Amino acid sequence: MEKIKMTTPLVELDGDEMTRILWQEIKDELLLPFVELKTEYYDLGLPNREATGDQVTVDAANAIKKYGVGVKCATITPNAQRVEEYKLSQMWKSPNGTIRAILDGTVFRAPIMVKGISPVVKNWKAPITIARHAYGDVYKASELRVTGPGKAELVFTAENGEETRRTIFEFAGPGVLQGQYNKDDSITSFARACFQYAVDSRQDLWFSTKDTISKQYDHTFKDIFAAIYEKEFKARFEQLGLTYFYTLIDDAVARVIRSKGGFIWACKNYDGDVMSDMVSTAFGSLAMMTSVLVSPDGNYEYEAAHGTVTQHYYRHLKGEETSTNSVATIFAWTGALAKRGELDGLPGLTEFAGKLERAAVATIEGGVMTKDLAGLWEGGQPARAVNSLEFIRAVRATLEGLL
Repeated sequence: MEKIKMTTPLVELDGDEMTRILWQEIKDELLLPFVELKTEYYDLGLPNREATGDQVTVDAANAIKKYGVGVKCATITPNAQRVEEYKLSQMWKSPNGTIRAILDGTVFRAPIMVKGISPVVKNWKAPITIARHAYGDVYKASELRVTGPGKAELVFTAENGEETRRTIFEFAGPGVLQGQYNKDDSITSFARACFQYAVDSRQDLWFSTKDTISKQYDHTFKDIFAAIYEKEFKARFEQLGLTYFYTLIDDAVARVIRSKGGFIWACKNYDGDVMSDMVSTAFGSLAMMTSVLVSPDGNYEYEAAHGTVTQHYYRHLKGEETSTNSVATIFAWTGALAKRGELDGLPGLTEFAGKLERAAVATIEGGVMTKDLAGLWEGGQPARAVNSLEFIRAVRATLEGLL
């Protein structure tokens, strides 16, 4: 068949470890044989972030603002052990946090459901979409190690020079400090995105924070959501028979576990990070979840919601066989290609992306899958657990049948 042509490049953000290996195999087996792939490439692997002083991450985010659509491989956020392992000059911040700070917006994550694999929570019958605020909080926090006694203060200096001070804690010995922030306009964009997504997808919206403890920070989120709902979305929600409600994060967790699914759960940045992993694992696997960052000015970044699969990478380096699930990374590419096709008026590209997604799901439903799913399999025929590349090639065979 003639390869599908593209007119505008995707911004391609390569990553680290085992997901970097899968990234190239997906391109070689599932994309390049069928699409004249146009990308603007940025290497966000940790060695190149070190070599560029992390400027490559900033450049990649600005390229997404230029072209409108990016696709990202999983990347390492280094801790002390990684600094030593990779001989880093400093503990670079999360590349996802840097990109989200530049693009702003909201991350929507939803599980990929397949027949033959039931959620661990047996009463979940429909996907639960996590809407994660993608700005500020702990991901852009400033931290300080306290070496001895002293007073820690929170200080705000207004433009006119007026200072406001709050004592955080009077240390009698060593400890640690962290200061984080957010902005009303970013929280407002987050709220609007969540309500609009609920209207577009015809799903109820839940929102949770811990405003009983964080009476200024979290309460600001709660108040902005309430104001946006009352002024802009209440009538539309009522017309469509949709529900919006706010509850505390601990109550939300209990309600989610007892629910049947089929709604959007809006969370602050860190809560969304943790809860999306919980939801995706309970639905089957961390590698079975889509993730897209939607910015207020209409930019999109698609990625896998999981990490770099470090243990599999170490085994790969030893020449050992791995069985690493690539579905979320495949769906990152298909999401980006579909959006690129939609924005550029290329229905053939969007159709190809849809067929590739169906091929991945059909391969698993046909009994061929990686080991993480084989242990959960409840289908009619026995599961055939295959290695990383065998699964990708099985998806290609299914895709060729669809094409």
